[in-house]
Amino acid sequence: MPFIPHTEEDIAEMLASIGADSIEALFDEIPADLKGGTLKEVPPGLSEMEITRLMMERAGQDGFYQNYIGAGAYEHHIPAAVWQITTRGEFYSSYTPYQAEASQGTLQLLYEYQTMMASLTGMDVSNASMYDGATALAEAALMAVRSHKSSRRILIPETVHPVYRKVARAIVSNQKIEIVEVPFDQTSGQVRLESLDAFATDDVAALVIPQPNFFGVLEQVDALTDWAHSKNALAIGVVNPTALALLKPPGEWGETGADIAVGEGQPLGIPLSSGGPYFGFMACKNSLIRQIPGRIIGRTNDLDGKPGFVLTLQAREQHIRRSKATSNICTNQGLMVTAATIYMSLLGPDGLRRVATHSHANTSSLIKKLTAIPGVEQVFSSPFFHEAAIKLPSSAANALAKLKQNGILGGFNLQAHYPELENTLLVCATETKTEADIDNYVSQFRQALS
Repeated sequence: MPFIPHTEEDIAEMLASIGADSIEALFDEIPADLKGGTLKEVPPGLSEMEITRLMMERAGQDGFYQNYIGAGAYEHHIPAAVWQITTRGEFYSSYTPYQAEASQGTLQLLYEYQTMMASLTGMDVSNASMYDGATALAEAALMAVRSHKSSRRILIPETVHPVYRKVARAIVSNQKIEIVEVPFDQTSGQVRLESLDAFATDDVAALVIPQPNFFGVLEQVDALTDWAHSKNALAIGVVNPTALALLKPPGEWGETGADIAVGEGQPLGIPLSSGGPYFGFMACKNSLIRQIPGRIIGRTNDLDGKPGFVLTLQAREQHIRRSKATSNICTNQGLMVTAATIYMSLLGPDGLRRVATHSHANTSSLIKKLTAIPGVEQVFSSPFFHEAAIKLPSSAANALAKLKQNGILGGFNLQAHYPELENTLLVCATETKTEADIDNYVSQFRQALS
């Protein structure tokens, strides 16, 4: 985005027009002992050429690798048009429209985004977006407790992303909401219904159901959803949006569908970017619409009969709800949602399905070739989407270090979060990988083990 600084003449002219002697005079009400003084650690200004070189050097520190890490952030191809359009000036500064109806372009884009996400998840309504996938799960837990009223207990399987579980616990624990973790079956990698028997007589507000789960495994979502509803609890789906191009959407799980669907929107046109910014999505049934945090954009007609877009629901504290707000942390990641909307528009349902199918095929090929190496085994027996866990005959950390020396990020070491999964890697291959890429990875992997 172009940046045009003010010249000294511009500054002098503006100060003269308001009758101020200097910029410092504008802050004369601040006591001198409260001022921080000069920024001693900030180096002198650089020229455009120098700062460009510096930023390129900093970016180069990340290196250039073949990436086989998934674990919640995925390397997908992003058509060039996505960010070419997203970074136009009309979109680049988009955020929450506080003078909402004056921002018809932003509102229309959010309306289209909501429509696509509701369709993708099979739910009745989607909000304008959340901070990220982890906080979206925490907000879903809060929604469930507000809706249930009699219980403040949330069941979260250990197959849910460990960071999501950590964030959810941090956000809701001080509100006297109990997070109870449900163990998974070591053979299938799924949550078995028998694991829920221990909670059969408990009053539970919600059961969280990941699909696919953190191990890439497909859960028994129909049975888990029906179990939650049989206990008068809500079913909260944590889903990968790319996988929904192939898998049954949360709105169709079980007999009546999940009640809330959340997840991370990064796979929808957002680059990895060294960890962010990303955005979370949230959708729900109509019966919970008054509990959903964030904003919902609606379409209407004005007095002249012309179509227009409005903020239909705005549950954030800055708006009129104040202390009655459903959330004080939810945000609309406007720029990321813009990119995701353009990405989904360009690909369409067929394109998104091809991305998902190709990713699944690449991971299936990768796992087949890796497990042909003596001593390497697939850990879980259940079907997977586009990542899977493999057990190594020797140190996973050493293998990853050797692969990195050869320009490959070989996977995610599960042992840090799951001590029982010693020397186990979670590997992922999206549609960006060619057959030659996969063969090179397998060859380097074989050498790393030897």
